[in-house]
Amino acid sequence: MSADLGDLQAVLAVAKAKGFREAARLTATSPSRLSDAVRRAETALAIRLFHRTTRAVTLTEAGAALVSRLAPAIEEVESALDAVNGFRDRPAGTLRLNVPVSAARLILPSILPDFLKAYPEIRVEITADSAATDTLAAGFDAGIRYDELLEQDMIAVPIGPREQRFALAASPDYLARCGTPEHPRDLLQHACIRGRFTNGNLPPWEFERGEESVRIEPAGPLTVSIGGGVDLGVEAALQGVGLIMLFEQWLEPYLASGGLVPVLEPWWQGFTGPYLYYSDRRLVPAPLRAFIDFIRDRG
Repeated sequence: MSADLGDLQAVLAVAKAKGFREAARLTATSPSRLSDAVRRAETALAIRLFHRTTRAVTLTEAGAALVSRLAPAIEEVESALDAVNGFRDRPAGTLRLNVPVSAARLILPSILPDFLKAYPEIRVEITADSAATDTLAAGFDAGIRYDELLEQDMIAVPIGPREQRFALAASPDYLARCGTPEHPRDLLQHACIRGRFTNGNLPPWEFERGEESVRIEPAGPLTVSIGGGVDLGVEAALQGVGLIMLFEQWLEPYLASGGLVPVLEPWWQGFTGPYLYYSDRRLVPAPLRAFIDFIRDRG
């Protein structure tokens, strides 16, 4: 009996992610669905592919042998199917993107609706993930990242605004109670709302004005996860808990309404906008090629 191709893809996803939960997160499905698919594959092949414990999921010897040959085979199958897709009048298929939460909120809303209208036969699956995920290994067609997080051997295409800034802001109530900082080092005496990456890294706050640059590690009553916890941080800032540093575009509505007040604006640090990146080691799928051409045409 032969295993279903979809079930084999589930085996590959679990093996790459080293677990059902992480594989489910990266493939936008559920752990139980992946578990069922792996179980069907093991039944069809009449052999155990994974050792499962409460703490870890590891490949058996047979599973490792299968995965070592399965990964390039499935990639070849996908490339073959996409080659056929190239003969269609219009691109079709699924485009899988891994993007940071900031891109899902600030970049893609002005791009994706028009793209989907222009290409109704393309389906787009977005996984918003602020961790530095290996997009190719996780089964994504492409990702969106900033310069310092771009993976090696990748082609990068500019997407979204090319110049961005980190903005510092606080509520009028907080500034009335605690005073307005006049220099970045004054923040060491203030309540600051920090963000932490999923890998545990707590990035410092950086400022620059002319030739002077300042890097500090402020303290405060609240730290949120970079990505899913940012909206909570913004709400806390609006309620006067402390100062927050975030993408200027993210804070713009609150700055415009007066809910937040800009602080130390001459010191706000600018940086280059994000890139869509994809591997130069594989055939570019038709949906991804259409998306690349679309964002290039938009300038």
